[in-house]
Amino acid sequence: MYFCLFWHHHQPIYRLPKSEEIILPHLNYHLIKNYYSMAFLAEEQGFPCVFNLVPSLLEQMEVYAQGQAKDPLQLAIEKEPEKLTSDELALLHRFLSAEEKGIDKRTLQIQALRSLFSPLFSSEIKRIQAKETLLEKQRNLWAEIIPLYRRLYLNHLIELTTSPYYHPLLPLIVDLSIVDEPLKPSLPFRYPEDAALQIKMGRDYFREVFGELPLGFWPPEGGVSQEVAEIIAKFNYSYLVTDENILWKSLKIRPDFKLLGRPYSCRGLTLFFRDRELSDLISFEYQHWEAKVAVDHFQEKIRQRMNLLSDKDLLVVALDGENPWAGYRDNGIHFLRELYSRLKKMPGIKPICLRDYFQMMPQPQEIELVPGTWLGNFSRWVGHPAKNAAWERLAEIRKEYGQNQAILIAEGSDWFWWFGEQGVAEFEILFHSYLQEAERIGRRNGNNG
Repeated sequence: MYFCLFWHHHQPIYRLPKSEEIILPHLNYHLIKNYYSMAFLAEEQGFPCVFNLVPSLLEQMEVYAQGQAKDPLQLAIEKEPEKLTSDELALLHRFLSAEEKGIDKRTLQIQALRSLFSPLFSSEIKRIQAKETLLEKQRNLWAEIIPLYRRLYLNHLIELTTSPYYHPLLPLIVDLSIVDEPLKPSLPFRYPEDAALQIKMGRDYFREVFGELPLGFWPPEGGVSQEVAEIIAKFNYSYLVTDENILWKSLKIRPDFKLLGRPYSCRGLTLFFRDRELSDLISFEYQHWEAKVAVDHFQEKIRQRMNLLSDKDLLVVALDGENPWAGYRDNGIHFLRELYSRLKKMPGIKPICLRDYFQMMPQPQEIELVPGTWLGNFSRWVGHPAKNAAWERLAEIRKEYGQNQAILIAEGSDWFWWFGEQGVAEFEILFHSYLQEAERIGRRNGNNG
C-alpha cells in the first residue's frame, strides 16, 4: 500500500491595504518554528512529504525574507526597551512561560524573540545573549525558508502544491446559493470568473517562485463542487486533495475504507480523498500522548487499513502543517522524527509523493461531486448572522465596483471562518479595510461592475 503525508501551509493577508503595516504576528510566530522546521525534518529524515504552500502565505514569507515586514510583535522586540508601551509589554509577555515573568524589559524582548525559534536551534539560541545577534539569526533563517523548499522540491525530495491565491472557499465564490443553511445571505453571490482568476494567479505565482508549474492543488477548506473541479481542470492541474466525507456524500454510501484508497476523477481532474481519522489524530489528539505511544497507535491504525486496501491503493493523511505543534512536546519535533523514521521502515507501506503515485495509479473512477468541505457542510463560513452580513457586504461591493485585487483578498475564507467569534477584531478590520479599498479602486476607475 502507498502512503502520502500532505501538509497544508496557509496564512491570510495580514497587512492593511496600501500599507506595510502588518496588524497580526501569526506568520512571524510560524516562520521559523514551523515552516522552516517542517521542511528541515522532511529532509533530515528523507521522508517524501507533500507541502501545500498557499500563495498568500508565500507572498508574505517573501516580505519577511526581504526584511521588510514589521508586525506588532517584531516591532516590540526591536524597539528600545525603555520605550515599550503597556500594550507592547503585554504582547511580549504572551510569548513567555510562567516562570519567566517578572524579568526586565530587555530580557523580556530576548525571551520573546527566542520563543520564535524552532527547538531545532535550542542549544545555539541559548548561547546567544545579544539581542542584535539573535535578530540577525532570525533574519537569516527567514531568508532561507523559501530557498529550502525550492531546493528540496527541485531535487524531488518533497513535492509542492498550491491553492487559489487568496484562499477563497471556491464553491461559495462560484455560487453561494449552494449552501443548505436555515439562515442564508439575502444577496446572491455568483462569480466563477473570480474563482478562475484566483486559481490562475495561484498557479502563475507558484511558477514564478519555484520555476515549474504545480501538478497538485489543495482547494481551500477542502471545498469542492462539480463546477469547481471543472474550473481547476481548465488550468491544467493533474489532481486535487480533499476530505473523505465528500467522497461518501458523492457516492451516497456509508464510509468504506476499501473505496477510500482509490483515485477518482471529475471533469478530467483526478481526486484523492484524505483519511479523516488519521489526519485528525495528528491534528488534535496525539499532542496529548507520548510520541512513541502515539506512533504505535498510528501504525496499528495503518495496519487495519492495510487489511482492507490493495497493494496499489493509496492512503492520504492531510492536515495543517503549522497549527498542531504548539500542543506537542518540543513543538512536535520528537513526534515527527519518530513518525517519519518508523513509517519508512514499516513493512507493507511505501511513502510516496502524489506526483509519483499519479504516474502509476490505477484507472480513476468517474464520480459526480456533491459540494462540501473538510468539515462536511459550509456552516462554519455562512449561515450565522455575522457571516451572512459579511457576504452581503461583499456582494454589494462586488456588484457595484467589479473585480479587483482588494475584492479577491476579501473573498478569502478566513474572514468568514472567524466572523461571529469573540476576540477577532483584527480580522474584521482587515476584511472591511479591503472592501473599502475595493470601493475606492472602483470609484477611481469609474467601474460600476
